[in-house]
This record gives sequence, C-alpha cells and structure tokens, in this order.
Amino acid sequence: MADTKSTDLAIGSLQSKYANGALTPTDVVEMHLERAATGADSVWITRRDPQRLRERATELETTVDPENVDWETWPLYGVPFAVKDNIDHGSTPTTAACPAYEYVPDKHATVVEQLLDAGAIMVGKTNLDQFATGLVGTRSPYGSTPNAIDPAYISGGSSSGSSVAVALGQVSFALGTDTAGSGRVPAALNGIVGLKPSRGLLSNNGVVPACKSLDCVAVFASTVRDALVVEQVASGFDPVDEYSRERAADVDLSIEPVSEDLTIGIPHTDQLTFFGDSAAAECYDETVQWFNDWFQTRAVDIEPFIDAGRLLYQGPWVAERLAAIQDLLAEHPDALLPVTRSIITRGRDFDAVDTYNAEYKLRRLARSARDHLAEVDLLLTPTTGTTYTRAAVEERPVETNSNLGHYTNFVNLLDLAAVAVPAGRRPSGLPFGVTLFAAAFEDAKLASVADTYCRERDVRLGSTADAYAAVPAPETHSSDDEL
Repeated sequence: MADTKSTDLAIGSLQSKYANGALTPTDVVEMHLERAATGADSVWITRRDPQRLRERATELETTVDPENVDWETWPLYGVPFAVKDNIDHGSTPTTAACPAYEYVPDKHATVVEQLLDAGAIMVGKTNLDQFATGLVGTRSPYGSTPNAIDPAYISGGSSSGSSVAVALGQVSFALGTDTAGSGRVPAALNGIVGLKPSRGLLSNNGVVPACKSLDCVAVFASTVRDALVVEQVASGFDPVDEYSRERAADVDLSIEPVSEDLTIGIPHTDQLTFFGDSAAAECYDETVQWFNDWFQTRAVDIEPFIDAGRLLYQGPWVAERLAAIQDLLAEHPDALLPVTRSIITRGRDFDAVDTYNAEYKLRRLARSARDHLAEVDLLLTPTTGTTYTRAAVEERPVETNSNLGHYTNFVNLLDLAAVAVPAGRRPSGLPFGVTLFAAAFEDAKLASVADTYCRERDVRLGSTADAYAAVPAPETHSSDDEL
C-alpha cells in the first residue's frame, strides 16, 4: 500500500474513475477493506461484515452501470463512508463509546438514510470521546485514536475515528457530530476539512444527544466541495426532529463565485493565543497574509465570542449532557470513564435560576457578537491554537481539552455556521488549521471562500499531504428542502 493516497477515494476522484471504467463499487469496497485492516484498530468500534459490503456494491452495480451514472439521481453512488458511533445505522450497534449503553437500532438515523438513498456505502462505526464529551480523542474504552500523521499526537475529538478514517484514505467522507468543536478540531489536527452546518439543517433524529439544543451532525472530507455535496444530500427539514429548521427558498447549498470585495474579520492580535506553539502562530500569520492579499480584512473584537464559549462547560449547558444519560448514570454510575463522569455530573450543580441567568448572559453576548460579525462577511480564527501528544493529554486531561476548545466552543451557542480547513504544516509535519465562521444559513458562502482558499493556496491533505488542487471537484447536486 505504499502508493496509497489520502484523497484517491474523494467523491470527485471516484466519480471520474467510475465514469472512465477505471473502478467499480466492488473495487472500492476491496480498497476500503484493505486499508481499514492496516490502520489503528482504535479508529473503529464496529466494522461492517465484508460480505455485506460486497453485496451492497453488487446491488449498486446491478442497479446502475458505474460508467453511466446520473449524478443528479445518485450523487454518492459507490462512495464509502463512516459514521461516528453516536449516530444510528439500522442493525449495527450504537455505543456512544460506552459498552453499557449499547443498543441496536431498528432503523437508520435520518441523515444516514439520506446518504444511503443517494448510493453511498456505509462501512462502519467510528470511535469517539465517550458520549461526545471531549476534544482530544483519548476518552474511549475502545482505545485512544492516534493522529493520522504522527501517532504520538492526539487525533482530536470527539469525532476522532471519523476524522482519522478520512485522513488515512480509508473512506471518502465520514459523519461526526459537533457541539463544542468535535467536527472541527479533529479536522484541523489531521489535515482535512470539517464542515459544521448551520444548526438544524441536518436532522439529529437518530443521533445520541450531547447537548440536544446545540448538537449538529458534521461532515469530514478531503475537500470543501465534497463536504458540501454531503451536506446537500443529507440536509432537509425533518418534522421528527424538534430542532430541525426549514431553509428559506433563497438559501442555496452550492459553491458560488467569490467576490474580492468580501471583508474577512481577523481577531485583534492581542486576543490571539497559541499556548506557546510558535509554529502554529507562524502558520496562522501566513494564512492571514493570504487573506490580506485576496480580500479586504478588518480587525474584529472576538472577546464576546470567547466569553460565550466559556458558558458551554462553565454554565448550565453541562446539565443538558446529564439529561441525555441520566437513566444510565442512575443505574450504572461506573459505566462512564472517570473524566467523562466528572464532567457530566457537574450538571447537578446548576438549578433553574442558574440556567435563566446564563441564558440572559448568552443573549447579551450574542447581540454583541452579532454586531461585530455584521461589520464583516466572514470571521477567520485558528481552529485550535495548538496540539498535544497523547501523553500530555493523559497528564493534563482537563487543561489540554479546554485549550483545544478556545476557538470552537462558542459556535453553536451563537448559532453560527463554520468550516475548518487545513492551513499549512509545522516543521514537524503536523497540520495546522483555520476556521471560517458566518451567521446561520451562510453555509454556501463559507464553503465558497474556504474552497477558494484551499485551491489557490493548494493546501496539503491527510496523512500523505496530497495536493488539494489536484482533487477533482464532484458533480453538483440540488437538494430538496424537506425530507
């Protein structure tokens, strides 16, 4: 497997190879099986039976000729994907990285159903920080998931396995979830794209909740365009999900031309922190310079954003995590890892008065943040200020996790859309990433700017540092607004 690339299973790459007869879905299933067998076991919690995958490939080939696919009807034909193990796939166990919680759902999560209907091949369930509580990728009884580039370092969490499966080229894309940054931190640390849609655009039906009012299904992929295709396919109003939101008719989810007149918000220099990581700071400075050359930039006060982010774990939103698993904790208190249990049980420290006071504070901060965001089209920050070895996280589990969420915790609280993209590599080879933010339902604008940045700067991807610009763009797909 010396010639393996991180991106040769990208959606656009597969579409091109299917069209010219170079591959079939059966070939792709065999590629996945070979690659998944050579990676770290801790990437996966459950891998689907190889024979079932081969049967799925044969079913697709019998239904549609791989060389004559109507990509409007089958936008994900023969595309292998992974699912974070807090998202249901019918007949496959869901554990949320807690064996005592395991159940076997009788139907798929809504987003999984959408992807399968589009021709995708679900290959397995990936590891995560237990109950999606963590940004490190080490809080799982199924093992610590190593970084795709340097196994001594963390992969990031909580969607650790999903991000690494993409970065290693084992799948075309993977689903994660994002409450505090779980769909963006692992993308940054493994050199891939992490798309966190606007809240409610993708249904949470069939997703084990962390903070139900904030949770988002996220997409990991090699390119922004691939991730946006997945969002197009999986999005739509779902009446079963009480937090699902209808998208206005004029809100498109397609890549659009990028105007050089856009204004990009850059945090004031004295509001940035890299936790002593000078190499990360240099990567960020180079990224800012690129945006200075391409667009207008404007300094933005990000203190209201950071203050809002502190509420996620220091405020009563922790009680929402407790609400999600209170029955399990009552019956099996030792089922959780000690660090996970200590975080979630702090939800008992907050009462209704605390909750309302925190909500009032968040409203004030949100108004201030909106005022600052109104001065620009998009906001750019580091995704994480630094990274850590797995040994360092083991020694300081709370401090390191908190630092990783510095630029991510506020996004869902403030109802923002975000996309995390690679932005250079340290001299050690470890990736650095940045995130673009905008108001809800600005997903396409974010994706368009992020894709332009990645292509023009030709950032490097995944474990093999493939060239972003060399990855073919996928055929586009128009999604319906209601499921």
